[in-house]
Order: sequence, then C-alpha cells, then structure tokens
Amino acid sequence: INAEYGTLTGEIQIYDSQGTYVSKLALRDVPGGAYNVVGLQWYNGCNGYEEGDTYCLCIALDVGRIQLMRNELDSDPIVFETDMTIVEVRWNHNGSLLAVAGSQSAGEKDVNLVKFYSSSGSLVRQLKVPGKKLSSVSWEGGSLRVALAVDSFIYFANIRPDYKWGYYSDTIVYAFLKPDILDTCIVFWDIKNNVRTVKYILNVISITAHGEHCVVTSKSIENGKTTWTLTIFNAIGTPLDSRTIDLEPTSMTLTSTCVIAANTNVVYMWQFKTNKRLPALDLAQAINKRRDKSERLVHIDDTPSGAGEGSMDYKLLSRQTNDPITCIQASERLLVVARESGALHLYTLPRFSLDHRHQTGVTAKKLAINCNATRISIINGDGLLTFFDLYLKEGESQPKFERKDVWDMKWADDNPELLAMMEKTRMYVFKGLDPEEPILSSGYICEFSGLQIRSALLDEIIRDPEQPSRDNIMDLEIKSLRDTRELLDKVGIHDAYQFIEDNSHPRLWRLLAESALDQLQLEMSERAYVRCQDYQGIQLVKRLHKLDNENKQAAEIAAYQGKYEAAERLYLDMDRRDLAVNLRVKLGDWFRVVQLLKSGGAGGNDMLYQKAWNAIGDYYADRLKWSSAVSYYQQSQNLEKLVECYYLLEDYDKLAALIDQVHDNNLLLENIASKCASVGMCYEASKALVKCNMIKEAVDCCVALNQWDRAVEIAHENNITSVDDLLAKYAAHLLEKGKILDAIELYRKANHFIDAAKLVFKLARDSSEIHSHALRTKKLYVLGAQLIEQYNGYIQNERSSLDTLMHANSASIEDSRLIDNAWRGAEAYHFLLLAQRQLYEGFTDAALRTAHALVDYEDVIAPETIYALIALTATIARSFGTCSNAFIKLENVESEEAREQYEQLAVEIFTRYPPRDSRAAKVECTNCEGSMPDYGNTCTICDTKYPRCIVTGAPLTSVHYWQCETCKHRAQETDIVSFSTCPLCHSLIA
Repeated sequence: INAEYGTLTGEIQIYDSQGTYVSKLALRDVPGGAYNVVGLQWYNGCNGYEEGDTYCLCIALDVGRIQLMRNELDSDPIVFETDMTIVEVRWNHNGSLLAVAGSQSAGEKDVNLVKFYSSSGSLVRQLKVPGKKLSSVSWEGGSLRVALAVDSFIYFANIRPDYKWGYYSDTIVYAFLKPDILDTCIVFWDIKNNVRTVKYILNVISITAHGEHCVVTSKSIENGKTTWTLTIFNAIGTPLDSRTIDLEPTSMTLTSTCVIAANTNVVYMWQFKTNKRLPALDLAQAINKRRDKSERLVHIDDTPSGAGEGSMDYKLLSRQTNDPITCIQASERLLVVARESGALHLYTLPRFSLDHRHQTGVTAKKLAINCNATRISIINGDGLLTFFDLYLKEGESQPKFERKDVWDMKWADDNPELLAMMEKTRMYVFKGLDPEEPILSSGYICEFSGLQIRSALLDEIIRDPEQPSRDNIMDLEIKSLRDTRELLDKVGIHDAYQFIEDNSHPRLWRLLAESALDQLQLEMSERAYVRCQDYQGIQLVKRLHKLDNENKQAAEIAAYQGKYEAAERLYLDMDRRDLAVNLRVKLGDWFRVVQLLKSGGAGGNDMLYQKAWNAIGDYYADRLKWSSAVSYYQQSQNLEKLVECYYLLEDYDKLAALIDQVHDNNLLLENIASKCASVGMCYEASKALVKCNMIKEAVDCCVALNQWDRAVEIAHENNITSVDDLLAKYAAHLLEKGKILDAIELYRKANHFIDAAKLVFKLARDSSEIHSHALRTKKLYVLGAQLIEQYNGYIQNERSSLDTLMHANSASIEDSRLIDNAWRGAEAYHFLLLAQRQLYEGFTDAALRTAHALVDYEDVIAPETIYALIALTATIARSFGTCSNAFIKLENVESEEAREQYEQLAVEIFTRYPPRDSRAAKVECTNCEGSMPDYGNTCTICDTKYPRCIVTGAPLTSVHYWQCETCKHRAQETDIVSFSTCPLCHSLIA
C-alpha cells in the first residue's frame, strides 16, 4: 500500500505504508511554465472495476492537463487537455466517470464548467454552471447527483448515467459490476413473467437492443492484442451468434438483421442470421460460408455504391480522418452517421450505399429516427435537442425547434409525428412541434407504441440489480389517450367519435370499438374496427349480429375481451351449460371442462370426457409430472401415452402389463418392445414382438440381450432353424477373441450344455497343465459336471422317454464319454485336496489312504504329482514300502534333472529306512468276506469295486450310506453329519 503527496513545486512523491519515501511519480509531457497539482484522486475499486485493467489514478494540473494511470508504476498513462483551468477532480462511486471542475475563458468572461470524462479519458458531457467562481465539486453516494460550490452557494445537479442497458421483447437487459467478481454481470429480466437470467462476461463495453435481439460488446486482450466481440442474444439470454473484430466500437446500433458499429473513422456492418432451425454443426458451417459476404467495413470518407465495396480490410483503421464520427443510428432501411462537423451521412440498408450528405451544424452525441425515416432528432454534447427533416419539399425549411437539458428520447413506433423525450425530471410528448403537458418522471424510455410509453427507473433497478421490482417499470399514457378515456366515461360515444376523428390513431379507434361493444352499439363498434383495420373485431361484430339474445351477445363480447369468468356466468345464467363447456374447450381449460361436465346438464358425453382426460394428462406430462399424468391417461385409456409415462417413471412391471391390453399386430407393441429391450427385459420385449408377428425381430432381440434360451424357444415354437447356426457363429467369434467365459455363458443360456461343458473342461485342463491353484481347477471341473447334469435334466424334461433314449443313442462317442465321466475330474482334484488337508491336519494314515485313491486318476492329474504326494505321505506315515513303490514311479519321469533328484532322495531315505510298511490295515469285503487293504477300493478276491467316501476318502463297504442328490457321490452317514453342503459339488444338503 502506497500513499502519494503533491508538493507546492508540482512534484508528486510516493511513500509506503510506514511513511518511508519510495520515489517520485513521473509526469508525462509536463507543460512549460509554472503549474500546480490541484487534483490527486485514486479510485480504490470498492465497487468493482469497469474493466479488468482500467485507469483509476488521476493527476490533474491547474493548467488543464490530466494524466490517468492504472497504478503509480504505470509506464503507459493517458494524458489529455481539458482546455480549462482546473479547480478540482473527483471520481464517481465506481470509477467510471471523472468530474473535472474549473473555468474556461470565453472572451472577456470566464465560464464555470464541469466536464465529465470516462475512465479512458473520453469527454462524455459538459455542464455550464452560473456564478463567479466554481471552487469545488463532490459526488453523491450513488453518483446520481453532484454538489457544486459556487461563490457562497451550493448547487446540486442531477446526473443521468449512461447505463449499459437495452429493452426488447418485453425484456430489459442491463449490466452492473460486483466488487468481488471481475466479470460484468448481465441480467436478462423478462418483465412480463418476472423471470431473470444472469450471464457473466468479461469487460462489457456496451449493450444495444432492438426488436427480438440485443448485442453485447465485450473487450478482450490476448497475447498483447486487443479485440472486441459482438455477441447476439435472444430474449432469454441465449447467445445466437458472435463476431470478433479489431476495431473499437465507440458507437453501436442494431436492426432486425444488421449489427452496425463505428469508431472515429470507419463503419462496420454485420448482416446476421439467427438460423433457428439449424443444428449447432450446420450453424457453424453456415456462419463460415457466409462470413465474407455478411461483414463489411467502410471508411467514412469513402462513397460506397453498394455494388460490392467494403470488404473486411482492416487497413482502413490506420487511415485517419479530419472529421471523426460521433454517433450512428439506424432503422430497417436507413443508416445515419453523424460527424463532428455536424455532417450527416445517409446509407441505404442493407446495400450499404451512400445516398445523401446533409449539414446540420450540430455535433450530435445521440440520434433517433422516426418510424418512417423522414425526421431525425439530435442531442448534442450540451443536451440540446433539435430536429432535422431528411426530405424537404421545395420552399420548405428545417423546423425551428430546440429544447435544452434533454438526456433521452424515443420516437413512436406507429406514428412519425410523436416523440417522447426526457428533460431534467420531466417527460414531454411532442406531436409534431407541439408539446403535451409534461409528466414527472426520471425513467429511461424503453418503448413508445400504441400511445403508451414504457419507461424503466434504472436508478432504482441498478441500486438493487439482483432483485429488480416490477414497480420500477412504468406504463404512461399520452394525453390524447387519456382524454379519449375521459370522454368515453363522461360524455358519450358519439362525442368521443368526433374527437377520435380529429386525433386519429388505431389505439383510439380500438378503444372506441371496445366501449361501443360494452354498450352493444354494434354499428359504431363495426365502424371503429374498420378504421383501425382490426379484422378479428369485424368478424366478431358479424357474429354478434347473428345472435338473437342480448345475453348471448354480452357473453360473446366478454369472451372476446378476455373476461372468461363473466362469459361463463352469463351462459350458466341462461341455462346454456353446453355453451359454457364449448367456451372452456376453446380456451383449453380442460380442468374446468371436467367440472362443468360433472356438475350435470347438457353437453356431457364419453368422447368429450376422453378428450378432456387426455388433455389434462398432456398438461401434467408437459410439466414432467408423470405420476399425475398416468391417472388421467388411465381414465382415457390412452395406452400410447401410458407406455411413455410408465417408461419415464421406470415402472417396468406396469409397462409389461400393457402388452396384454394391446391388440395383436398393433404398432404400439413394437414401441413397448423397444422400451423393454432398452432396460434388459428380454422376455417382455420378445413377447410383444411375437404378438405383433415380428418373429425375426423377437429372435434378434433375444440374441442382442444374450438370452439364447429364449431365442431358441421362440425359434422352435415358430419353426426357425437359423438360430443354431447363428449361435455357433457367435460362439466362434467369442472364442476367436479369447472370451471363453462369454462363450460358456452363451452356450449355457441357449441350453447347449454339452458345448458349454466342453469349454469349461478345457479351462480346467489348461489350469491343471500350468499347475494353477488346485481349488480353482476343482471348481472348474465341478462347474463342467453340473452343466452335464443340467443337460441330462433338460433332455428328460423336454423329451419323452423314447426320444431321450433315441437322443442318447445318437450322441457322439466323445459326448457319451463326456457324459459318463462328468465328475471324474472333480473327483480327482477333490481327493487331491482332501489328502493334503488330512496331511496338514496330522491324519497321516487317512491322508495316505486318500492319496492312494489318486492312482485311478492319472489321466486327470499328472502322475508325478500323484506319486510325489504318495511318497511324501508314506514317508510321514512311515510306510516305506509304499514310499518305495512311489519312488519307482517317480524315477521314470521324463525330466532327467527331476529323475536324478528323485534318485538321490530315494538313496538318502532308503539307506536309513528299509522299504517296509509299518502298518498293514485291512478291511473286510462285504461280498466275499475276504480282506483287502484299507487304501484300496477293489477286492482282490472277487473284484468287487467299492465307492469311496467323499468325506474321508476310505472305501464304502457298508450298505448304509448318504448319497448327494446332485453329484450322486456317497459318504458315511456318521461322517456327513457335520456338513451342510456336499464336500464334492458343494450343493446344499436337504
């Protein structure tokens, strides 16, 4: 934080916050001779900045020179002359205006002046102040007034800020600054519906509005280059199109098709199109195609003929002029450019050709064109209003008209003679050159049409810009409209007719027609409607002539005037409920239609009820209230709308229930099917497609949703043979991509269990070969076996006994072997895991017995793994005879390195322990009563083979056992008691 002080010698010294001297502030282009620093003002930014990098430090010298800087170290300040002796300078509350007070020599007499400059040093307005000596100036808090100290008096002057605002399509758009946000806040306020849309744009320069659009001009600096962007918005604040230009637009105007901008020496025109029906991509292409044709740049000193001159040649910007442009204004067919010398250039739009040059002798700061482009009103820098007629007849002269202190004006949209203007705090309306009685107002004029002026109290709106009030919008009637109302109320229609004849205007004739209708004077109302060219009003009068009852006529008039409640009351009083119903039907007030129908009387019928329910359902659907819409669509039995509502409500059960309510071959079924398919409801989607006889589409839907069982079912029911081929092709495609699990699931859902089992067994074998996790391999074998069991169950359920037998005989040898040995792989890995578990738990004898069972599964498990486990288990169980036999097998392995290791290990073991078993447990064969080793499951005498217990691995010689319902494997009843699932297939035990 630094402080600056001006000395008596004209120096400016900078001190820091501790009072330490830092440096001197350099002044540019210091004038010769003595001078004093009379103003040192620094705007602190407490109310936001007009631009991101704006000038906020002002240094004023009494000799009339001002230096504007961004900060105390700014190396590129703005220096300009005010041509006056400066007394004092003051920034307004947001740093956008600088008030410079002083005096100017006018011959022998000095004139007190206050000049107002923008933050960039441009002269905005000057004010002459009476008195001998102006000594001081000060702003009011909101910068709406300045106080001036003159001699022994204090003068107050009202300030009318040049807000960035516009009015179009019942929308006021205005910009304001927020202290904590660098961007400019723009509010689009729909005053009709009181809806606001807020946008934030950096460095907004101006806002111009007309018709249905507004254009916002913003400034941007990138890589040291300054550009200006013109963006067109609609009434709800949606950007429609934009252009970026290299010229600084000091004056802007807008028509329904053109944006026109000007600086001091060139005029830029952009002929825009909104392309409402084009999508975004086509819109961008269309903009690029016509860009060269839609933009033109013309120098003010040139004379374009409209035959193609004025391409976008930015070299024109460097070409200076001695008579700069001060302001521009345009109507639909005419562009007026005002120059500093008082000259007016008239260009024809949209050709952009120069038609006329006029000299007014007035330096215009603001222009306005009347509705037929015959007269221009001009406000100069001192607030002096004058008229200038563009097309004078021979012998005519320019109107002698002047008004002082004018700050706003607006021509009527429908009468070239009517002008509304603001003079100080009064609004005047001129008809030709004659003023009406003034109206006290401080509003900015928005619109002037239909003898009514709409104005906005922008001072109040900007005071609280985020919560604008409709009370700050005023609609004022001009004197002729007020007098006509008074005559109609107090004198009568015929006397008012003569007054309106003398002051003819469509609004007045329409007012007369409405008053005549109220009194049922149909002939007078017809004449008035003819005069205001109101075709609907004329047709109304013709209908009224055909009615035989005055009450009917009164009701018809009330309905035409929008008094629907009164019209309905009149119909009901006449006991014509049918007419009241018809009125509400025309208005689309279906809630009231239902009320009238339910209350009894004529006019009620089922078709009208159905139409009303449908309309009410549409009302709720348009507002996304689907639950409410459903109840009314159900009453009207509108199945098509119910489908949409249920889908949006995600009530898929009720959506599926509609399939049974729709007749066969109805196109609505296809819509239901597509919606069911989109959420994965394959059965319902295929059911709907089959019902509308779209069999192929139903099969395709099932295939797309991977529901092959349903696809095969539909194919079999409708004699379609192409499904198996499609299934095979799709499975091959999945296998080619390595998606084996997807192929398994595909086969399983299509009831091709054998094919699925083959793929699962292949995965299991691959897992076994790479010595993967044994438990995972077992699970794969169990899954394959379960698929075989599902195949068996499917065959038994789908076919008769004879068909089952024939199908079994027709199966291939490979498939038959696969079916017969479905559980073999699962058994092998089950006993492998069981033996290891028993070994780790210390049950060495049981582990050895279980390991012996693996000898039968050498085709599933690698022999080396089997005999290595037997050798390890036998060594721990001290059965060295069994261990020796295992080592004999291991010494025959293919790997020479492993074989040598096994031989070395055998030597180490059997040099210490003789190859004899320490145990010789036997079990009795229940068939021949002979004995056999407990680790074997086949009797050596009678060759009876016993199943093994899947809990302990021991052979089951007892006739009492438990058997799994799924895998059909057995266990001792006493051993299975502690299990809740089958140890082999893991199915639940009942």
